[in-house]
Amino acid sequence: VSRAVMFCIMDVSGSMNQDMKDLAKRFFLLLYLFLQRNYEKIEVVFIRHHTSAKEVDEEEFFYSRETGGTIVSSALKLTRDIINERYPVAEWNIYAAQASDGDNWNDDSPACAKLIEEELLPKLQYFTYVEVMPRAHQALWDHYQNIMAKHPAAFSMAQIDEPGEIYPVFRHLFKKRMEDA
Repeated sequence: VSRAVMFCIMDVSGSMNQDMKDLAKRFFLLLYLFLQRNYEKIEVVFIRHHTSAKEVDEEEFFYSRETGGTIVSSALKLTRDIINERYPVAEWNIYAAQASDGDNWNDDSPACAKLIEEELLPKLQYFTYVEVMPRAHQALWDHYQNIMAKHPAAFSMAQIDEPGEIYPVFRHLFKKRMEDA
């Protein structure tokens, strides 16, 4: 399969301050450049979320100033639905990258882990999660660590606290993928 699609999922809730959003955007810009360089045919699906998720264009993804509460599963459900509608698994290499500060409604975090593990990972080549925040991890991180323990070849995660960490974290998260490309 020579076609690939990358889902870029960014938290734009009120708990994501401008510095955190800037870290996430820098991570996604690096990812976007990497994908354009390594795939002849690459599609990128941009999804932003707070309490609800929506697919947006590149301009709105990187520059819109939306805010609100946080329900991460809304973005994961939208990702699943778009895959089912537009990207047959037999015809596409499907990847997803998510950036968030990890703040989420507590009862939503187990639902997120279940969605990723049961509905997304079977369709994806790789899912990576970056947490952009300098404080202690929240429930989402704990649930995602359980996924990584069970699926280390298909799921990775890391924390980014400052701009200088973006490239080393990116290289760490995508090391195997870069060697295969």
